[in-house]
Amino acid sequence: MITPFPPTRRRFIQVVAGASVLTFLGCNRREQAMVTLYTFGDSILDCGRYNEFGVHPGQLLVQNDDRLFPEFQGQDLTSHGPAQLEHGARDGATVDGLPSQAHQLRVEGRAIALITIGGNDLLRGLIRETGAGIATFANALDTFVQQLPIRPVLLGNVYDPTFGDDRRNFVGVESAIARKNLQRMNTAIQEIANRYGQLVDLHAH
Repeated sequence: MITPFPPTRRRFIQVVAGASVLTFLGCNRREQAMVTLYTFGDSILDCGRYNEFGVHPGQLLVQNDDRLFPEFQGQDLTSHGPAQLEHGARDGATVDGLPSQAHQLRVEGRAIALITIGGNDLLRGLIRETGAGIATFANALDTFVQQLPIRPVLLGNVYDPTFGDDRRNFVGVESAIARKNLQRMNTAIQEIANRYGQLVDLHAH
């Protein structure tokens, strides 16, 4: 079923629109150099098929649809100069799939990267992790971001789809274990974001 633009994706736009992206790039109307926004990761950024408008955060950050989101009018990149999107994120992606999204990547001029990853890794087993799985995830993500020829990087963490309500637990894992592993993953993402750019705190929002 196609649904309206999901609130989590809307919140992602709210978090990174305007100040986060534009402050990093120092954008203003006097600067006319092309800015390229690159997206990597999962369905947080590749969610066009989940809403009736076929839109996703990357395209809206480059050029907002003022009819759908009038509150973001004038906060997109094209309002401050030439901008374009290179959309690499793929619905269902895990951390192991990030390198293929950046395969043969060529970066010219001013650029910024948005990355959201981890939710599918949790659902595919890390949610019940008791060993080194999350450390392995963190190492893979760190390697990808370190080798990515784009700076700055805005890295999103993983939100809690139950919003703290254990009655909504759908993963078949004890809530205390699931939340601990979600916290461990988000701590790792925070540390990587601190090294290479800035965290987009979807979990807090």
